[in-house]
Amino acid sequence: MSAAEMAAVGIYKIALGVEYRGARYRGFQRQRDGVPSIQASLEKALSKVAGGAPVTLSCAGRTDALVHASGQVVHFDTTVERSMHAWVMGANMNLPGDISVTWAKAMPKHFDARFCAMARRYRYVIYNDQIRPAHMAEEVTWNHRPLDIERMREAARVFIGTHDFSAFRARQCQAKSPIKTVHHLELLQHGRFIVLDIRANAFLHHMVRNIAGVLMTIGAGERPVEWAGEVLATGVRRTGGVTAHPYGLYLVQVDYPAEFELPTRYLGPHFLSGLRDVAAP
Repeated sequence: MSAAEMAAVGIYKIALGVEYRGARYRGFQRQRDGVPSIQASLEKALSKVAGGAPVTLSCAGRTDALVHASGQVVHFDTTVERSMHAWVMGANMNLPGDISVTWAKAMPKHFDARFCAMARRYRYVIYNDQIRPAHMAEEVTWNHRPLDIERMREAARVFIGTHDFSAFRARQCQAKSPIKTVHHLELLQHGRFIVLDIRANAFLHHMVRNIAGVLMTIGAGERPVEWAGEVLATGVRRTGGVTAHPYGLYLVQVDYPAEFELPTRYLGPHFLSGLRDVAAP
């Protein structure tokens, strides 16, 4: 059923683009009462736009506590008719300042923000300097050790392709299979920023942060380049060292089939948007 056909019978499926600063939230997913989450904040704001009617969201990926997003996609079903402009502006009027809805679009019945997603893209932003940053301290990961980006790039090649990522999977991961396909993994450097840019069909719990931890260890010269492949081959999480901090992690893009024609924006996070090779979608 198309969006127009759904509207004719008084049912609407709405997709939203969402960005947020996750530093004061326990992740995207709704938590027990009193624990702040992105989902609960969005549902409360959207319910106000819907005149008090309850709104329940589904999302493209449930980000962890303290993790950010510039390209999250969600959807909800409603019988309340509002313009797309009203959903965006009304939600933003009722959201806290660290969550924003960036676009809204009416979708056909078969769209699902989670199950229709073909790939997800994350960026892990490292601030590499001896002195910890006073600015953006909760939006980047600080690493005081000098990092050799060429060593990190060389090590990162082993992750591209289809592999068993069990060694990069958190114990509490609920994914049915550890086999994932990494489409690209690049490391970009601008001044003191090192950006790990990774796109895959899906991710395991803590997978990006564990990859980042291994690459930073190699970049600091504490392990050889070959160690990345050795950890991957073991299939054992404890061989990969410490999980990197969540502050530098951003969900920046979710890919869907072309038929849905979802709006596109520059890749985040915002403070990288002026860098041409980083901002391009």
